[in-house]
Amino acid sequence: MTTPDVSATHIDQETFSEHGAQRRLGGVALLILTGIALSFSIYQLTMAAFHPLSSLVMRALHVGFLLTLTFLVFPIARGGRLDRVAPSDWLLAAAAFLLASYQWLFEIELIQRSGDPSTIDLWVGTALILLVFEAARRILGLALPTICALFLLYGLFGQHLPGDLAHRGYDYAQIVDQLGFGTEGIFGIPTLVSASYIFLFVLFGAFLEHAGMINLFNSVALGFVGHTKGGAAKVAVVSSGLMGSISGSGVANVLTTGQFTIPLMKRFGYSGVFAGAVEATASMGGQIMPPVMGAVAFIMAENLNVPYVEIVKAALVPAILYYLTVFWMVHLEAGRKNLEGMPKADCPNPWQAMRAQWYLVLPLAGLVGMLFNGFTPMYSGMVGLALCAILILGTAIAARLSRTAFRFVFWLAVGLGASLLVKWGVYPVLLVIGVLVLGCLAVQGGRQTLLIMRDSLVDGARQALPVGVACAIVGVIIGILTLTGAATNFAGFILKIGEDSLFVSLLLTMLICLVLGMGIPTIPNYIITSSIAAPALLDLGVPLIVSHMFVFYFGIMADLTPPVALAAFAASSVAKEPAMKIGVKAVQIAIAGFVVPFMAVYDNALMLQGDPSVLAVTYIVGKALLAIALWGAAAIGYLRAPLRAWERTWAALAAFLLVAALPLTDELGFAACVGFIAWHLLRTRTPKLA
Repeated sequence: MTTPDVSATHIDQETFSEHGAQRRLGGVALLILTGIALSFSIYQLTMAAFHPLSSLVMRALHVGFLLTLTFLVFPIARGGRLDRVAPSDWLLAAAAFLLASYQWLFEIELIQRSGDPSTIDLWVGTALILLVFEAARRILGLALPTICALFLLYGLFGQHLPGDLAHRGYDYAQIVDQLGFGTEGIFGIPTLVSASYIFLFVLFGAFLEHAGMINLFNSVALGFVGHTKGGAAKVAVVSSGLMGSISGSGVANVLTTGQFTIPLMKRFGYSGVFAGAVEATASMGGQIMPPVMGAVAFIMAENLNVPYVEIVKAALVPAILYYLTVFWMVHLEAGRKNLEGMPKADCPNPWQAMRAQWYLVLPLAGLVGMLFNGFTPMYSGMVGLALCAILILGTAIAARLSRTAFRFVFWLAVGLGASLLVKWGVYPVLLVIGVLVLGCLAVQGGRQTLLIMRDSLVDGARQALPVGVACAIVGVIIGILTLTGAATNFAGFILKIGEDSLFVSLLLTMLICLVLGMGIPTIPNYIITSSIAAPALLDLGVPLIVSHMFVFYFGIMADLTPPVALAAFAASSVAKEPAMKIGVKAVQIAIAGFVVPFMAVYDNALMLQGDPSVLAVTYIVGKALLAIALWGAAAIGYLRAPLRAWERTWAALAAFLLVAALPLTDELGFAACVGFIAWHLLRTRTPKLA
């Protein structure tokens, strides 16, 4: 058994980010930044463990930390200096935290005058809203703040619009009170979920990453599929899917696993464009891959007021189909270009890798076990984090002891910590962690392990910035929609179309998701579209979870769809190829992500909704697999041999008929499929030797 990789303890100050350039600081500025980030993580852990503050105050301080760190990490302009923090940014960071603390300092007074804000309240609320917009601009670019600003202008001046677009009119105080002080503005449900669940899971991923989980995933993927046909690309699919299931950030996955997999694919014959597209597609799928999925899954569970396990159940089959599609595309491309796998001797032994680092799976197993046994995501996240801490600390101490003592100390620490946390709460487990920290101070090399713990806390806080700021600013949209009732008008428009064609309504919703996603992350995309379009789909008869999963899936696809495909741009930086070409190829590879949501709407068994029979699930999954196989062959132009243009058209038509929910289309699709496969087998059969 090995200790965590100490090389992972360095805090990178120049990490490439889809959210813009980050400052590279040193000296006192770096110490202050590290201290604030560490305080942010400790604050969130304290809130999760002890709940000492009211919900609204907890959300406000969460936003305060987010804004403070954003102004210190991200410069005012992308071309700004990255080696120091400008004096104005120090002032903005301090002002942001003080303004967010206003909710805490004057909590009772604000409750007493709720709905009737004072002049000071209006000044504070206005300043806080402006700072949220500026933080979002720095970290997320102009697209999302611009959309939110349009909604804000609608709230202020929408009464002057013509016809049904107009609302009754609201004064400035009402809007500031709605957005800056209530639970339906910037401190709304998205911020609550960010402060309660998302931060813990981001921190969980940071701990596992620093402990060496990426190395384990890469070793397992290389060992199992690296030597197969086109194995280098299959390694990317497996490792990115595994990593994505715990991190939930597609772009972050591209920039971690992609640093290893994209050069590997290029070295074994794949083009740079195809390599980047495979990595981008596989990484984005992590947001829909159980057990952890992405942050959107927790927001969805909170919005729908359903257990998290119900979201996981609905996502399971589509996620498997998504990754099978990517895997199949990779296999066909390898066959078309006659690409072999890596030499088996160069691939690590996956069983040996798992034997050496199997203990890294324990926190993930504990987290999944609790989520599936009815525990809340917050408590499950706390258990996972506690197991990570106990695991890293216990391993560092035990590795310096004899083998027998090692096993004893390791299992004692893990077992005691887990049992105490589950049965008696957080206080006993804090005692166990404290004892292990003292043990690390006493053994040689233990201080390096404590640095891993510190850096995990700091990196977790920094990785939470884009998600948290996005959750805060989309509160502006939710607040205006709630205040004016505009969402109802838009839902009525979709309902009117849906009276004639559900398919057209779904197509319109898909286009809205893709357009909104061109420049804004998946989380605000889902929040906006679920507030506007999902209720209309529900009224058209689409089940609740299916309607929300529909907009969720296309929010993810937006990160792959040109012209603004964030995952493709991230892959482009590693593959050294044009981002647009990578985006177009990624859309081709991820075709199941565009088709499966439509199939699920017309047959809810695909998302395991409505207590379907085993036969119904088997039928729809089998039909989807057959359609995916045919679409892959048509897209790549290869099956057992290269396909002619008319054969590709035949395959694509057969796949379309299997997906279309019209009378006789299944029968025609199966017939076309059987005919195509029979023809292809006949054409490509090996002639017998005389």
